[in-house]
Amino acid sequence: MAEAGLRGWLLWALLLLSARGELYTPIHQPGYCAFYDECGKNPELSGSLASLSNVSCLSNTPARHVTGDHLALLRRVCPRLYAGPNTTYACCSPKQLVSLQSSLAITKALLTRCPACSDNFVSLHCHNTCSPDQSAFINVTRVAARGGGQPPAVVAYEAFYQRGFAEDTYASCSRVRIPAAASLAVGAMCGVYGSALCNAQRWLNYQGDTGNGLAPLDITFHLWEPGQAPGSAMQPLSGDITRCNESQAEGQAACSCQDCAASCPAITRPEALDATFRLGRMAGGLALIIILCSALAVLAAVLTAFRVQPGLASCSSKRGTPGPKGRPSLSSNLSLCTHTLLSRCFQGWGTWVASWPLTVLAVSIAVVVALAGGLAFTELTTDPVELWSAPNSQARREKAFHDEHFGPFFRTNQVILTAPQRPGYSYDSLLLGPKNFSGVLAPDLLLELLELQERLRHLQVWSPQEQRNVSLRDICYAPLNPDNASLSDCCINSLLQYFQNNRTRLLLTANQTLTGHTAQVDWKDHFLYCANAPLTFKDGTALALSCMADYGAPVFPFLAVGGYKGKDYSQAEALIMTFSLNNYPPGDARLAQAKLWEAAFLQELRAFQKRSAGTFQVAFMAERSLEDEISRTTAQDLPVFGVSYLVIFLYISLALGSYASCSRVPVDAKATLGLGGVAVVLGAVMAAMGFFSYLGVPSSLVVLQVVPFLVLAVGADNIFIFVLEYQRLPRRPGGAARGAHRPSAGQRGAQHAAVQCLRGHLLLPGRPDPHAGCADLCADVRLGGDLGLPAADVRLRGPGVSGQQEAGGLQAGHLLLSACPRAAPTRPERGAAAWLLPQGLRPPPATPRHPRGRGAVLPGPVRGGSLFHAPHQCGAGPGAGPAQGLVPARLFPISEPLL
Repeated sequence: MAEAGLRGWLLWALLLLSARGELYTPIHQPGYCAFYDECGKNPELSGSLASLSNVSCLSNTPARHVTGDHLALLRRVCPRLYAGPNTTYACCSPKQLVSLQSSLAITKALLTRCPACSDNFVSLHCHNTCSPDQSAFINVTRVAARGGGQPPAVVAYEAFYQRGFAEDTYASCSRVRIPAAASLAVGAMCGVYGSALCNAQRWLNYQGDTGNGLAPLDITFHLWEPGQAPGSAMQPLSGDITRCNESQAEGQAACSCQDCAASCPAITRPEALDATFRLGRMAGGLALIIILCSALAVLAAVLTAFRVQPGLASCSSKRGTPGPKGRPSLSSNLSLCTHTLLSRCFQGWGTWVASWPLTVLAVSIAVVVALAGGLAFTELTTDPVELWSAPNSQARREKAFHDEHFGPFFRTNQVILTAPQRPGYSYDSLLLGPKNFSGVLAPDLLLELLELQERLRHLQVWSPQEQRNVSLRDICYAPLNPDNASLSDCCINSLLQYFQNNRTRLLLTANQTLTGHTAQVDWKDHFLYCANAPLTFKDGTALALSCMADYGAPVFPFLAVGGYKGKDYSQAEALIMTFSLNNYPPGDARLAQAKLWEAAFLQELRAFQKRSAGTFQVAFMAERSLEDEISRTTAQDLPVFGVSYLVIFLYISLALGSYASCSRVPVDAKATLGLGGVAVVLGAVMAAMGFFSYLGVPSSLVVLQVVPFLVLAVGADNIFIFVLEYQRLPRRPGGAARGAHRPSAGQRGAQHAAVQCLRGHLLLPGRPDPHAGCADLCADVRLGGDLGLPAADVRLRGPGVSGQQEAGGLQAGHLLLSACPRAAPTRPERGAAAWLLPQGLRPPPATPRHPRGRGAVLPGPVRGGSLFHAPHQCGAGPGAGPAQGLVPARLFPISEPLL
């Protein structure tokens, strides 16, 4: 205690010496003022970016009694100094109250999220300016003389606070946030220290520093411990402080948990978990054993049942006891009836299609061409908002509300530059000590960035619609001058804005002395200061530069640099430059101007990227970049689209063919079937898109990228189903071309219809997904086309194609008939009758007779390589013998009547 008292007396002695023996406040006692009323601007300050308040007049006189309008104004501005209608005294005039109210407006806006903090801050400065006991804790240290017998103006004074009082006031504001800046409010009120290194002393010192561009005079704050400097005339200010988790009055809420840690509800510590492994209430090990044993028992029972059942069945068959015959269920009968009905419908449809091939093809082509004509009215949607958010979603409704009342959110155009080849370096800052700087924070690179920024700022592009050049000032976001913006009003955020985009200020240097140490300060010191205090109107260096951008707003460090850890902005690996443009609703002519300027912006940056390839790595984007990328990738997908259809064509042509030899590949390959299938799919795609274009449904590039491949896969699948089924079924006598399609159409048609309906149902837009809605509708229409067109295509051309290959592969149990009736099928030799017969197959003793000819029953499947093919004529002669021609032979089931 004695040491604290000694330090207090020494401090008081130093204060007296600093006043050079002249006392401007000789009376230090409650009820007396240190200054009163206003004496104009501070003559020691000039060139500030902000309008400073007037300074007070020296007046070490008793406090004034406040009444009337003066009292009402005092009660509104400084409510804690109100002591009643007849007992309120103060040391400030109405002019001082008005100036105090206006000077606190900016700071209160930062702290208004926490009412307790805002009130404590206002109360602090109200006591400095208006407290009736002002002289007890205020000591004037410097004045500016004024002529004409007027009192001198106070330009510097000292304020003495109890440390606990000051720290409680600071604590109530230390966690208040600025959501727009994603930072703490005290970070903008603590100068170079920022929020990380700020404390009560530094917080108060910054408020009393005229170097911040806002303080009208210098204030030196002294924080005393309790009992410090006993016997001193100074009585440090102390009083009640409202905690941030306390409400000021009834109906007024305390600070939120986000701005005050004490307001957060206490989280009870959870009970310790039982380390024992359990399943429910049972011990885990025992439960696992029971489960394993049960599984083994069930498995053993199943295996035993499978082993015993065959024996029981054999015994039952020996005893002649027939097993019970289950009756079909209602669902089975309904399924059978449905399948039968659909089979008959599709069999009739197949018969009709094959009976009128040219008519069906002509009508189909006409319908496809008519619907495809709607492609001329196609409206493609490339706006990401329209593509990826449903019109009735919550996000879209909120965006519509915002756009209606505040206008569309501005358009962002950004450039990110890195210099990985540049090594970092160290710098000993006079303000913050040794700091490490990354290689990209170098003067020559910043000058290049400045050159690029100025080139982009003055970029102009010709607008054919407006018949004039469109510049940045026509479309830029200018928050402080939106109606008549100049280039300096445009919102451009970059590190260079800490120097107001001025080359001279960037290269400025000055000598500065701090704590007895003199060193040179330059752009690096100013950058460090602004990165920690972006709201500063004048930094604390000898450069005396502002941190505010040339358009009048602060540039927060995360908008200027990137690639740093924590708050080490000097180690940032990237420079960020952002141009903000006004946004407009769709259809507005100014939106086209903005997109036109953005296109020139991207072109300029591509050229800069090539020029600076050895210096910078450049990444950039514009608001329109996403739309451009969607269009570009779609154009790149067109070759893939064509190749995929070509591959499917080859796949269908080759996979469905049956080949006897290499020389027969052109004959055996189903090239026309593959070509027709691909044509049908293309027709379905074009018809579906044209149909919805007629209806005015906007399409998207997703339709071109996804759905054609889906429909192609489904169409190819349908072709394989019908062709393989057609090849599998037996032929009826009297003409495969007209009759063999009927079983295929009936049996596969019903299954095909059910599958297509299921596919269409799954593709219906069951949720409001905008980018899938049109695609799903188009897919449904195309699948509907696939239900008819590919099937009709197979039925029109399937019999003809298959008829060319019937002689090339025969199934067991069929008759091989000769082309000429009454001739026995024998192995042909020169001069003998040349009939079609499998190689090595002898005619049966009793050759079956048939109205269409004679033949033999095949005992097994025979491929084309084991057949002899007769020449074009029947009978014997020199021309008869083996040949590689086709004969009009027919295959008939054994069930056909034999004569």
